[in-house]
Order: sequence, then structure tokens, then C-alpha cells
Amino acid sequence: MLTNIATVLAGLIGAGVIFMGTSFFWAPQAAVGFGIPDTPAEGRTFHAWLSVKGVRDIASGVFIFIVLIGGTTHLLGWFMLAASAIPVGDAVIVLRNNGPKAAAYGVHGATAVVMLAISALLLIA
Repeated sequence: MLTNIATVLAGLIGAGVIFMGTSFFWAPQAAVGFGIPDTPAEGRTFHAWLSVKGVRDIASGVFIFIVLIGGTTHLLGWFMLAASAIPVGDAVIVLRNNGPKAAAYGVHGATAVVMLAISALLLIA
């Protein structure tokens, strides 16, 4: 039962990451909510960096689905554990750039905690 819940949550994380990645292409102003102060809402160079981030987010979400479909529960657990380093790193980036603690902990930190919980559930299954 918990394994099924963790598997569904992993799929939701994958879908969420893909959605975030695509949003950088159609709503670049959404990047302002990442938490880095003085993030510009426009500009050619800024849009280029958003495209890079968007492609990487989409690929990260697709990787989750590949492991979800083709891997084992334990492999998905290990993958989610490794992938939890991404929101941890994002939180550190926000904090090091004097961004809002609400974004660092409430968005990125909470995502990392959820991913770690999913990993634990999948690994103990």
C-alpha cells in the first residue's frame, strides 16, 4: 500500500518537474518565484538561461517516468534519493543569494523532504 502511494507520488513529482520545465518556455516570469532576488522577468540572455533550465527540468521529469515504467521499486527509490539533491541545491542557491527563506525552505526544502520520504518508502518496500 505505501509502495503504491510512493510510486504515485514519484509520478506526480515527475509530472510537476516536466510542467515547471515547460512553463519556462511559455511563462518565463514564473522564474521570479524560484527565490533568487533581482531575477529579471525579461531579456534575451535571461530567456536563454531559462531555456537551459527548462530543458533540464523536462529531462529530469522524463527520467523519473523512465525509471517508474522500466525499473524496480528499489531503483526508483535510489533514483529519487539521488534526485533529491536537486531541490537541496536549489535551496542552498536561494539562501546563498539572500533569497527569501520562504522560497528556500517552503518550496525547495519541502520538495526535498517529500522526495526523501518517497525514497525511504520505496527503499524499505
